Amino acid sequence: MSSDITTTIAVVGGPLVAGHGDGRGLGWVGRVTARTLPSLPELKVYPLAVPTEDSAGLHARTIAEASLRFTPDGDNRLVLALGSGDLDSGRSVARARLDVANILDEALARKVSTFVLGPPPEHDGDRNRRIAELNASFSDVAKRRGITYVDTFTPLLGHPVWQRELASSRDHLPAQEGYGLLAWLVLHRGWFNWLGVQDVLGDS
Repeated sequence: MSSDITTTIAVVGGPLVAGHGDGRGLGWVGRVTARTLPSLPELKVYPLAVPTEDSAGLHARTIAEASLRFTPDGDNRLVLALGSGDLDSGRSVARARLDVANILDEALARKVSTFVLGPPPEHDGDRNRRIAELNASFSDVAKRRGITYVDTFTPLLGHPVWQRELASSRDHLPAQEGYGLLAWLVLHRGWFNWLGVQDVLGDS
């Protein structure tokens, strides 16, 4: 990838995209961006967060909002950070799956490379059983299209730091360490390969 081409990434998702609950105000997006800039100095990242959004709302706005940030001659990319809003709106797993599939197909049609982050676990056993269904379905949709999918649910489900931070937050959101865990998963599950650059910081 030529260093004089601007890479623009629109990150579309819920409150975790905005980093709510992080005392440093970075969230996982800020941490991933900071780690990536040495490898990709022309990188521009736009977090586009909407709270309590289900897959229908995500489908309605993703391509339109992302396109407003893209440049005509740049390397335009999309990160889709999925959540559990479908559990609150009553949308079925099948409909949620279709919404995500439509977003990915629209991005593919526009030749916008996409990276998908699955929904992380929450601090509620019943919801987590249902999130597990969403996660499996979303993962299948992405993998059928050859799109990188980061499963955050499985590694964080029993993680003591993640669960502790959710339990201690009034809004059940992660704090600094939790966002650090999300960032680590993104960075170590295909992020640099997706961007086509080397991680110049290595394991530092």
